[in-house]
Amino acid sequence: MEVVGFDKEGAGYDRAKEVKEFEDTKAGVKGLVDFGILKLPRFLIHPPESLPSSPTSSNNTTSTLQVPVIDFAGYDDDDDESCCRRLKIVREIREASEKWGFFQMVNHGVPVSVMDEMLRVIREFHEQSKEVKKEWYSRDPKVRVRYFCNGDLLVAKVANWRDTIMFHFQEGPLGPEAYPLVCREAVIQYMEHMFKLREILSQLLSEALGLKRDYLKNRECMKGETVVCHYYPPCPEPDLTLGATKHSDPSCLTILLQDTMGGLQVFHENQWVHIKPMPGALVANIGDFMQLISNDKLKSVEHRVLVGRVGPRVSAACHVYPNTSYKYGPIEEFISNENPPKYRETNIGEYLAHYRSKGLDGSKALHYFRL
Repeated sequence: MEVVGFDKEGAGYDRAKEVKEFEDTKAGVKGLVDFGILKLPRFLIHPPESLPSSPTSSNNTTSTLQVPVIDFAGYDDDDDESCCRRLKIVREIREASEKWGFFQMVNHGVPVSVMDEMLRVIREFHEQSKEVKKEWYSRDPKVRVRYFCNGDLLVAKVANWRDTIMFHFQEGPLGPEAYPLVCREAVIQYMEHMFKLREILSQLLSEALGLKRDYLKNRECMKGETVVCHYYPPCPEPDLTLGATKHSDPSCLTILLQDTMGGLQVFHENQWVHIKPMPGALVANIGDFMQLISNDKLKSVEHRVLVGRVGPRVSAACHVYPNTSYKYGPIEEFISNENPPKYRETNIGEYLAHYRSKGLDGSKALHYFRL
């Protein structure tokens, strides 16, 4: 890979050329680390106002606020005491989803050993040689298992410091041969637990919205998953870039597994709040599509990921999407003369097409669909 062009400055700078040279390597940002770069390529350098060190970007962080932690123990037992527990869990989910758009879950039923193995194989995949990984490299959204660097690399004004392998389950399960061998068993086992947890959260969110327990399931609002497994290598200039630009997720719900490195922040009360990793916990956040169908009752909140000089950071984000064949608008129970629909009907295909076309540019895709 020719790196000389990465540090060119001035009016003659050709971003498209630099990005193409980088894309052609199919090595991702991990390839830059392996090459031994000490300075970031220009296409990875973010404007000062979007970085944590900027005094003018509303990027001040606080240690006094904490994302809600919800204990799921006893959510499904039938005795009177557990019924009270379930009502408490539903209330906590509703409050967290309305005020924060985020919460951490403990005692959620996914074994720690399964989560640890998932993180291990994600790291192992990304730390393979470039020659092995590039066989999986693709930007075609129809490819159900693909490795890439920055899903919006070709459209975004600035790129993020992360590589990804994605597994797409919205059209149904994948055959064993579809997975890279290095992570096949771990991903299959992890996703079995994600499918179960999706059903649990579908019920609890229905109740949190004041609907019947199977409402979201019957409407197929939480039908299928895509899991994106991110790798953020150690960065030589972490103060100049981000692992993920400020954004909200296009899904109905995201279930995130993160390692102990930290770096995830949520924007709350006009400040960035760290989501501190907790042993055995999973993070859940409301996505744009859930805000749309709930007519703004639940909030899809912007978040970002910082990178560090020491690392790497590894995570797996399971995005839960509605049925790809259906159109959805605000649920009729949330519409009245006093509270008319705030969004037009759309399907997840149209939503994702708009989301991808704009890239992670710091603005919410949801605004495009507002009436």
